[in-house]
Amino acid sequence: MASSAFLSVYLIISVIVLLSNRCCAFQCGVSYDTITVLNAFPHDPQAFTEGLLYHGNDTLFESTGLYGESSVRKVALRTGKVENIQKMDDSLFGEGLALLNNRLFQLNWLQKDGFIYEPKNLSQIGTFKYDMKEGWGLATDGKVLFGSDGSSTLYQFEPQPFKVVSKQVVYYKGHQVHNLNELEYINGEVWANVLPTDCIVRISPHDGRVLGWILLQNLRKELVEAGEISDRDILNGIAWDGEQNRIFVTGKQWPKLYEIKVSPIKKPIEEGIIEQLCLYEPLNGGFVLADPAQRE
Repeated sequence: MASSAFLSVYLIISVIVLLSNRCCAFQCGVSYDTITVLNAFPHDPQAFTEGLLYHGNDTLFESTGLYGESSVRKVALRTGKVENIQKMDDSLFGEGLALLNNRLFQLNWLQKDGFIYEPKNLSQIGTFKYDMKEGWGLATDGKVLFGSDGSSTLYQFEPQPFKVVSKQVVYYKGHQVHNLNELEYINGEVWANVLPTDCIVRISPHDGRVLGWILLQNLRKELVEAGEISDRDILNGIAWDGEQNRIFVTGKQWPKLYEIKVSPIKKPIEEGIIEQLCLYEPLNGGFVLADPAQRE
């Protein structure tokens, strides 16, 4: 009886250890997803997309960057036509964009200030100061604003006054997820493009925990192979249609905007693949892949 009981305990412990090791390898609770393209729509190939949001009735608002070319614009989803545009001063570099309380909030890259617009006619009606190193991404859950500055920190702001109420450093398997870029709030999660990758990271807004990864490598690959973009034209721009549960993505100076369906990857991913494809770490003023085996 004693040996039988010992064997049972041993088997239970072994199973627990195996499950623990599997969770360590694949980070239990983290989803790994791929995408299917449902629709492709025209997109202005000159638009250096920095902020993107859906506003109902097949209408998008978009913030574009580059000095001398930055703007905030209203865009028809199905045709890609720019229906209204507010150009920015040549000294400014437009960044993240969010719509809250019927006001468009737009970040400016380096000057630590931003602009507030009236959505109907895009007239500028105010400014605000932000407490981040730089202005990159902006999104909202309808109550607070979420911001990114190109680091691994996700910020939360009160809209009035524009003040930081919390900030969380985003980690995945001990690695900080640097280069958080354009943001979107989707079903209780903050989704972020990770510069300069073809990955979107899904983040808990409560504690900064990584909830999942979405791999979109095929989108840019197909555009590059078709000669429609260069390999430097990166993925950036996420928009969410909450009424019809539609997800849209695009990239900087991409000629297309995609409606996508997100689905789980059916088999376990290879160990280290996220580090190889999605994570970069700062080194000597630049960034290198987080997976040392891929740096050579």
